[in-house]
Amino acid sequence: MNMKTDEKNNENIPEEKEIYSNFIQDIIDKDTEENRFGKRVHTRFPPEPNGYLHIGHAKSICLNYGIASNNNGKFNLRFDDTNPSKEENEYVESIIEDVKWLGVDWEDRLFYASGYFHMIYDCAIKLIEMGKAFVCDLNADEIREYRGTLTEPGKDSPYRNRTIEENMELFVKMKNGEFEDGSRVLRAKIDMSSPNLNMRDPVIYRIMRAKHHRTGNDWCIYPMYDFAHPLSDSYEGITHSICTLEFEDHRPLYNWFLETIDLECKSRQIEFARLNLTHTVLSKRKLLQLVKEGHVEGWNDPRMPTISAMRRRGYTPSSIREFCGKIGVAKSNSTVDIALLEHCIREELNQKAQRVMAVLKPLKVIIDNYPDDLVEEFEVSNNPEDPNSGTRKVPFSKVLYIEQDDFCEDPPKKYFRLAPGKEVRLKSTYFIKCVDVKKDEATGEVIEVHCTYDPESKGGNSPDGRKVKGTIHWVSSNHAVDAQVRLYDHLFSVQNPGANEGVDFIDEINPKSIEVLHSCKLEPSLKDAKSGDMFQFMRLGYFCVDMVDSTKDELVFNRTVSLKDTWAKISNK
Repeated sequence: MNMKTDEKNNENIPEEKEIYSNFIQDIIDKDTEENRFGKRVHTRFPPEPNGYLHIGHAKSICLNYGIASNNNGKFNLRFDDTNPSKEENEYVESIIEDVKWLGVDWEDRLFYASGYFHMIYDCAIKLIEMGKAFVCDLNADEIREYRGTLTEPGKDSPYRNRTIEENMELFVKMKNGEFEDGSRVLRAKIDMSSPNLNMRDPVIYRIMRAKHHRTGNDWCIYPMYDFAHPLSDSYEGITHSICTLEFEDHRPLYNWFLETIDLECKSRQIEFARLNLTHTVLSKRKLLQLVKEGHVEGWNDPRMPTISAMRRRGYTPSSIREFCGKIGVAKSNSTVDIALLEHCIREELNQKAQRVMAVLKPLKVIIDNYPDDLVEEFEVSNNPEDPNSGTRKVPFSKVLYIEQDDFCEDPPKKYFRLAPGKEVRLKSTYFIKCVDVKKDEATGEVIEVHCTYDPESKGGNSPDGRKVKGTIHWVSSNHAVDAQVRLYDHLFSVQNPGANEGVDFIDEINPKSIEVLHSCKLEPSLKDAKSGDMFQFMRLGYFCVDMVDSTKDELVFNRTVSLKDTWAKISNK
């Protein structure tokens, strides 16, 4: 999709038509050529509000919206809110926020399946009048038993041959709340010997006394997804109902409802492969379990694959859209390496994130021969990748902080950072040489490093041509800003959590998926960093200000992604 800039969020959003090819577009091209829908293209994204959207939904959103945009068509956002026992208004609000954040504009086309309840009910009445639906008293286990298997045909329900009048009377009583939950259902009368199990008299209405987030207690019967979905598509004039592969076997049923009820718009269902991602689970049931059992802080925990969690971690809408574009649209399921997702955000932030100096695990350095009261300011580029990014001044003084990992008392061969007797370059400032260390008497741990500096090396330049291989970053002690920094890793330690038989996916959670560092030292330019601001901490990775826990008095940063680009190495191989 071509993009235009949203000035408010400084983000790119889809704009102009762009030709791109996939098998779905080929189908649409043929339908347009044959004038199947009057050359219209109208798609939709129909989430059930029973959880937060995740990266897999982002793929579907980008695909459906992209198809509409690139064919001068329309796009709807519609909530499939037909199961009030699992749905909440919190989920509705989060979904609206996430879809909007991704840069998708449904204009005035926001719909709810619950808005069609009366129309769907009328269609059920019509099926009963046609002798194509019946009220069944079998319970769920009995229906399952009568249904048969993939190799054995099903058996007719003993209630299948009720008269139209009896079915009508019972269904109206179901609607009026005269029966207990689970005591009766309405089933379509199709073919119990069909090789497709979905066509074996599927349930289309069930009794459920649960308060609906929009209709309250107006209804005590609710349509099943397979019944409500094709009708909702038709009511909205959806031309191409694009869904994931698990609905492929449901397509004959989708078509049966449209044909049998004879609705004006007979939408076309097309299936594509859903997204599977390494080190991740994308099952709503499993994500809900992670939240409810407290394995994560919530749906927006930055380790989660939800869109709200990725936003909090520092992912951008454009990086997610880029990822969805790179993985493409396929007809068969496969698993994508999460390194590609990380590559997409890393590439974007490399171009636009400001470079700053931050010390996450501080070690104090004292420059013995530097004047006690002198403070110099050194000019540092905000982003070498962007010539228009400008520069900033960073204060330098006698007492500094460096990373603990940038000093080694007994260094191995080819260790080019600071060590006793060794010289390194402090980023953009001076050469320093370690002359002494101070240790904790109890633990023997190095707590302070004493150095001398070469005044002639100002700006990090060699005054006499001598070579210094190591360059390390630093922060002035008197000017440092304290912050908490959270380092995130994959939530699961295995590539395909839950794939091993007999192993609970919960047991495969990575115990090192988060490391919280306190009293980190940041350069003073970060003092006024705001929620969502993104930076590259030099040599450490890309970080953003946490949108939930960070305050003006206590800054909290999340690591979005490390500097190491695993995906690039995989691609090169």
